[in-house]
Amino acid sequence: MSLKTPLFDTHVLEGAKIVDFGGWDMPLHYGSQIEEHHAVRRDAGMFDVSHMGVVDLSGERVRPFLRYLLANDVGRLQVPGKALYSCMLLPTGGVIDDLIVYYLSESWFRLVVNAGTRDKDLTWIRRHAQAFGISVDERRDLAMMAVQGPNAREKTLPLLSGAQRVAAAEIAPFCGAAVNDWFVARTGYTGEDGFELMLPASAAVSVWNALRARGIAPAGLGARDTLRLEAGMNLYGNDMDENHHPLESGLAWTVAFEPGDRDFIGRQALEAHRRAGGAKLIGLLLDDRGVLRSHQKIVPEGEITSGTFSPTLNRSIALARVPAAAGTSVQVEIRGRLHTASVVKPPFVRHGKALIPVEP
Repeated sequence: MSLKTPLFDTHVLEGAKIVDFGGWDMPLHYGSQIEEHHAVRRDAGMFDVSHMGVVDLSGERVRPFLRYLLANDVGRLQVPGKALYSCMLLPTGGVIDDLIVYYLSESWFRLVVNAGTRDKDLTWIRRHAQAFGISVDERRDLAMMAVQGPNAREKTLPLLSGAQRVAAAEIAPFCGAAVNDWFVARTGYTGEDGFELMLPASAAVSVWNALRARGIAPAGLGARDTLRLEAGMNLYGNDMDENHHPLESGLAWTVAFEPGDRDFIGRQALEAHRRAGGAKLIGLLLDDRGVLRSHQKIVPEGEITSGTFSPTLNRSIALARVPAAAGTSVQVEIRGRLHTASVVKPPFVRHGKALIPVEP
């Protein structure tokens, strides 16, 4: 039986095309995926992300626990509300999940994990939390929605209560604030500014409708994927997974090898991978017509991990895992024919600005 978010009935009433996503019935689009994409890039759009897992960790030793659990170092988080992106690794270095962790106090950190991995994440976290005396609380009472775009914050702020509005207006990028029973974060998965709102599930429909009345367009999983790929953001299960480590997935920047005496799960394996070298994740821009898709073969060696048609660039773009010695262009096999793609450095688009040439 599929899982449903508190906003499921609202999506159906709005005419969304519903698909299965990691066991959840989720909106793919509400009519035009491209229009939803452009709404986020040019104005403001909103996503139901209540299928994501919100996990609160509490206890006197929660910071040392997370310094051991995660490849990035929460020791860097010194200001309450500050967030950190990290991978959670197997001892082999393979990625169990990528997540965001928020520092709220010395005894309370909040994680947001992926929908498709939440069960295995919770099992892994609870297994290792026991030795540190940490309480692990999955917040199924919360809904979560992301409001993204150049006008997202301006359109959202008037709908917040007085204390929430004051706190939200002062939030710096990649930070969050807990106000009453809400949590407002200036984070997202689109390459645009905006908020991610965590709020009581009972309030989700009224808040969604209020945002809709402010001219914020609902957007589905389709636009979310094209937006995140334009922004050069990895997708778990495509660009990294348990069989691939961060160093070959464009995520070396999320691994804190310093200080050298911090032990974290997967450290020894990553140090060995770092010494040995190996594959790398690159950005690709197709030079001619066609669409790059995940699992397409790169000749002589490599594979597309994520690919799509970019509505902003009017070009086909991709992330691909290739040998470290790969040059400035590659050959991609599309329907039995080889097509040339230029190697570029992601992101392709950020804050509404194209970072590579746009086709007329």
